[in-house]
Amino acid sequence: MPIVVNKYLIGRHFVGIALWPFIVVRDPALKRDAVFVNHERIHLRQQRELLVLPFYIIYAIEYGIRLVQYRSSKEAYRNISFEREAYANEENLSYLKKRKPWNFVKYYSDVF
Repeated sequence: MPIVVNKYLIGRHFVGIALWPFIVVRDPALKRDAVFVNHERIHLRQQRELLVLPFYIIYAIEYGIRLVQYRSSKEAYRNISFEREAYANEENLSYLKKRKPWNFVKYYSDVF
């Protein structure tokens, strides 16, 4: 999982993003932030399970649904099932070792 530093590939409101198979960060210091890297690695695992492109499609659709639901871009983002899983487990640095495949499905509560 290579970490790439590039401030132009990321929206200005983000510090980093998982773009299969890379983690792209704005600030090189984030490469040493274990919690941040773990959060993005969780997204890479989700992307791999969904064969990458479907992950981005589902992510965008769910973001749209959440935006209507919460009427706040920040709340919509935080409540996307993929983000729920990543935020809930980002501090558990051994999470990916024991994570069951497709575990993000458990975080789909109240999507519709």
